[in-house]
Amino acid sequence: MSKTIFEKNSPGRKGYTLPENDVDYKLNDCIPPKFQRNEIPRLPQVSELDVMRHFIELSHKNHFVEKGFYPLGSCTMKYNPKISDAMAGDIALRDIHPLQPENSVQGALQIQWELQRDLAEISGFASATLQPVAGAQGEFTGIKIIEAYHKAKGNNKKTIILPDSAHGTNPASAALCGYKIIEIASNDKGMVDLEALKEVVNEDTAGFMLTNPNTLGIFESQICQISEIIHAVDGLMYMDGANFNALMGLVKPGEMGFDVMHYNLHKSFSTPHGGGGPGSGAVGVRADLVKFLPYPMIAGNTDEGFFLDSSHKATSIGKVHSFYGNFMVNVRAWIYLKMLGNQGLKRVAENAVINANYLMRKLEKYYYVPYNESCMHEFVASGIWQKKENGVHTLDIAKRLLDKGYHAPTIYFPLIVPEAIMIEPTETESKETLDEFIQTMIDIAAEAKNNPQILHDAPLNTPIRRADDVRAVKQLNVKFDLCNMPLTCEE
Repeated sequence: MSKTIFEKNSPGRKGYTLPENDVDYKLNDCIPPKFQRNEIPRLPQVSELDVMRHFIELSHKNHFVEKGFYPLGSCTMKYNPKISDAMAGDIALRDIHPLQPENSVQGALQIQWELQRDLAEISGFASATLQPVAGAQGEFTGIKIIEAYHKAKGNNKKTIILPDSAHGTNPASAALCGYKIIEIASNDKGMVDLEALKEVVNEDTAGFMLTNPNTLGIFESQICQISEIIHAVDGLMYMDGANFNALMGLVKPGEMGFDVMHYNLHKSFSTPHGGGGPGSGAVGVRADLVKFLPYPMIAGNTDEGFFLDSSHKATSIGKVHSFYGNFMVNVRAWIYLKMLGNQGLKRVAENAVINANYLMRKLEKYYYVPYNESCMHEFVASGIWQKKENGVHTLDIAKRLLDKGYHAPTIYFPLIVPEAIMIEPTETESKETLDEFIQTMIDIAAEAKNNPQILHDAPLNTPIRRADDVRAVKQLNVKFDLCNMPLTCEE
């Protein structure tokens, strides 16, 4: 086992060199005494090279998409082009301030304005806001818009309907806005059960939340009928856009009957995703809902200039984030759209779909696939065969994948599939990578039959062996105690 950075301590070594301070100041004027340290921080004394090796070694213990395949269904963990990072890091964009005069940030405003317009165009909506900074906040914003629509019409709506395959944030977002949640079961094809929907729709229905394609990777082909049912009681159709990468350039949600939709720019549109951020949950709406969008919006044109427009403040749901959203995420999404264009976006969707179907057909003999129709960008397999025959659970399969150098797929979701394994290859992986993953999954299925104990014990070669998940939830402790970490040399 390699040494920790504390064990590399050598008195007198430094990993930095700072210039002498030439500012005349009094410490107490800068930092109130109650926030000042009473003792010198107990940090290891090491060289710059040791500091670098420490952090590089830590990074290698993690898994990231540049290191290996990341088939994480529902989160679209795809490779993102580094040109987006390079361009977003340009000083002209990186060092501007949101309080600068509008005439000094015209380029930044134009980028936001074009992104608003482009997102609306590719999804069939009238306009979009870039203010929400996460998918869940986009959902919250969308439901607040639905609420504002009904209040403006004097409707006293009380319920939001959603399917049992919905993302967990869907009911949470609706509940935050004060709505009662009605969940309906999926039919035997994994889609919305129209008869079950008809039974619960009434004058109290404010809207219906749906991910399309849904979390099973299935396109809801009955979307027009669903839309008619909801619109008949003046309810609104909300689309969770988490899986929009399967539709881009192929289908426009606004033309399928959806009224409101959030996009995950941090998933579908090239911004690195994971670790809790950064994100952007832009929201698109039909024409009569534009007045409810958060203010300000970016307005103007290339001839006369761009500005922050709050003229609809009286009807707006208000702000959902300071200033105007997560700017650098939006910049990356704008670059991605400009590089690809309409035909490029279509290829993204086509490649995502063909990759997922290829994996599904290659693995269906080894893992149970409950909804075995052609899928979209992802599919849900199950470890139920392995559980019944050899006592191997999906968790065991996922842990064994770590030993093989892969990040595990999403497991045990959606909840309607026992021992679920949700696999999304994304559009950025090659056939060679997929073939290697397929063979690995086949090998694991063979191990489940011939040597199930190795799966129960997995992972065997990761920095940390299998954790006690129950204990981790009940006794969460993420603090590293420096005081009890010995230094190998005299201080």
